[in-house]
Amino acid sequence: MKILDLNFFSPNVIASYLFESQDGPFIIETGPDTTFDKMKSRLDENGYKVEDVKNVFVTHIHLDHSGAAWHFAEKGSTIYVHPRGAKHLVNPEKLLASAKMIYKEQMEELWGNTEPIDEDRVVSLEDGQVVRVGEYEIKAIETFGHASHHHSYLVGEDLFCGDVGGNRIETDVILPATPPPDINLEQWFESIAKMKNIKAAAIHPTHFGRFTDVKKHLDTLEKNLEVFSEWIGERVKAGKTDEEIVPDFESYTYDILRKNNVSKPLVKSYELSDPFWMNVYGLTRYWKKFKLGDQQ
Repeated sequence: MKILDLNFFSPNVIASYLFESQDGPFIIETGPDTTFDKMKSRLDENGYKVEDVKNVFVTHIHLDHSGAAWHFAEKGSTIYVHPRGAKHLVNPEKLLASAKMIYKEQMEELWGNTEPIDEDRVVSLEDGQVVRVGEYEIKAIETFGHASHHHSYLVGEDLFCGDVGGNRIETDVILPATPPPDINLEQWFESIAKMKNIKAAAIHPTHFGRFTDVKKHLDTLEKNLEVFSEWIGERVKAGKTDEEIVPDFESYTYDILRKNNVSKPLVKSYELSDPFWMNVYGLTRYWKKFKLGDQQ
C-alpha cells in the first residue's frame, strides 16, 4: 500500500491509498476533481495510468473523497460506495446543491467539476460485505456519525476510516470533522466502538496518513468529540448564533494546535482538510436537532 498525497492546495491534506494487487491496482478515495491532475501524476510515478485502476472504493460521497470518481468510471473503473451514497454519484445534483450552500462562491475553486457516473459503474456495499481484488479482501464497515452514508474499509489489519476516524496530520492532535448536515454523535460513538473492536494494526484517516497507535487514536478522538460538542452546546444553549460562535471556535481550535506545537504548514493542512468554521455549523445543527428538540 502506498499513500498518494493529492496536494490539495498544500501537502498532507487529502490522501488516496494505492494498492498493487495480482489483478492490478486499486485505490481507496479519489480526492476531488481539482486534484485529479495530481492523482494522474502520482499514479504515473508508480507506473500506472487511470485506466489501469479497475476498482475504486470511496468512504463517502463528500467531494474531497469522491469528487474525482467520475474520471475513473469514465475509464472503466467500478466505484464502490455505501448504498445511501450510490444514487448521489449517479445523479450528483442534490450533492452539489448541498455543497454549494456551504461553500458558495468557492465551489469551483475547491472542487472543480463533478459529473454523473453511469449506474452500471456504481456498486453499493452493505455493512460487512467483502470485495476481493487479487490477493486482497476489502471489507466494508458501516461507520456513521460524520455522514449517514459512511463506510470504513478493512484491508488485512489496516483500517481506512475516511472522516469518521478524525483528522490527524503528522502529530498527536486529532480533530473531529463535524460539517453539516449529517453529524450525529450517538452514531459516531457507536462507530468508534465498532472500530475499537476490530483491533486493527493501523488506522488511516483520509486526512492524513497511517498511524499504528490505534486505541490511543480512537480514545483521543472520542474524548475530543465530547469536548468539542459540549463547548458548542454551551453556546447554543446560551442563545448565541452560529456567526457569533465561529470566531471563538476558530480561536479555540488554533489555540489547541498552538499548545501542541503544531507547525504553521501543518496548521494550514489541518484547516484545509477541515475548515474550522464549518465544524460549528455541523455541531450547532446537531445540538438543535437532537439535543434541544429543534427539528428545523
